[in-house]
Amino acid sequence: MIKPSYIISSIIGLLLAGLDYYYLFSTRYFTIGIVISIIIAIIWPLLDYVQELKRQREQENIFLEFSRNLVEAIKSGIPLPKAILNVSKKDYRSLNKLIKKLASQVELGIPVRTALWTFANTTNNTVIKRSINIMNEAERSGGDIKDVLDNIVESVLQIKKLKEERKTGIYGQIMQGYFVYILFIAIMLVLQLWLFPKLTSIAGTVGTGIVGTTISGATLQNPTSLDNTFFALLMIQGFFAGIMIGKLSEGTLKQGLLHSFILMTLAAVIITTIKGGI
Repeated sequence: MIKPSYIISSIIGLLLAGLDYYYLFSTRYFTIGIVISIIIAIIWPLLDYVQELKRQREQENIFLEFSRNLVEAIKSGIPLPKAILNVSKKDYRSLNKLIKKLASQVELGIPVRTALWTFANTTNNTVIKRSINIMNEAERSGGDIKDVLDNIVESVLQIKKLKEERKTGIYGQIMQGYFVYILFIAIMLVLQLWLFPKLTSIAGTVGTGIVGTTISGATLQNPTSLDNTFFALLMIQGFFAGIMIGKLSEGTLKQGLLHSFILMTLAAVIITTIKGGI
């Protein structure tokens, strides 16, 4: 869904990119201007994505609580429709509105299967959809709904446990990925701020020697000509390193884009802070 804030941030980013091209195209600050424009253009979608991830995790926890309450109600001998009505009176925070809507549909005589599926689709949560689908299939086949709900609760708990174990197990690799990228930034800075100036002075001293005729004529007389190239390498490395970290930690490319954004922004901030520009 395209929100007005997305359009506004994109327009501001494009305007800044245009101003950057008009005023700074031939300067060393052109690349950082483009980076800032891109950051501004995508900041709102990224923030919304982070909020959506947080909402999804919260909904899974609340659905687990809701399922447990249903199990307890059904174990006491209450049929499923009546159990839904009873447990809907409790506080389920961000799912309150959806669960009360579910209870209202059941109370109006809408089949429980239909009401549950509408509830699952509205949450747009993969774990909830899968659990509700299992529940509906069990009801359709005449299975014991109490046992099914018990299994669903156990399944959701197992999924959450596996996710946490995966995060814990991969945490070291995530930190290693960030450390390697920062080390890469440090190497680029050493090359630009120390090694190339040294080679330039050597080339000037040698004059017409081998170094002076081969290296000096290419880049060493003007080492800043490689600044944009090195910065582009940092951006490319940050993008793909972030994709890899996100895929390892969360198993999704979307999460990888978030890490890419963090790494690329980190590189831009470090480079501009230390060098005063690209």
